Amino acid sequence: MAPLPWVLVLAAALFCTGLYAVLVRRNGVTILMGVVLMLNGVIVNLVAFWRYRELETPSGQVYGLAVAIVAVAQVVVGLGLLITLWRRHGVAVLDEMDSLRERGGP
Repeated sequence: MAPLPWVLVLAAALFCTGLYAVLVRRNGVTILMGVVLMLNGVIVNLVAFWRYRELETPSGQVYGLAVAIVAVAQVVVGLGLLITLWRRHGVAVLDEMDSLRERGGP
C-alpha cells in the first residue's frame, strides 16, 4: 500500500495535467479529455482519503462512483455536441466557432 502523500501527488498530477489541457488546448476533444483527467484526479483523492481515514463505511467509494458517473455523462453530452458542431460547421477547434448559426445564412 502506497503512502498517502504519494497518492495525493498522483492525484494532483492528474488534476494539473487536465487543467493544462483545458486551459491551453483549443480542440474540443482535447478539452473534454482534460476535464476527464481532472475528474479522475478527484476520484483518486476521494478513494485515497476514504482508504486512509474511514474504512467502516464505503462513502469514499460511493462518492468516487458518483463522480465517475457524472464524468461519463459529461463525456457523452460533450462528444454529442462536438460531433454535431463538426457535422454542421466542419470545425473541431472551439476558438474558430464564432457563432452557432449556420454558415452562409443571415
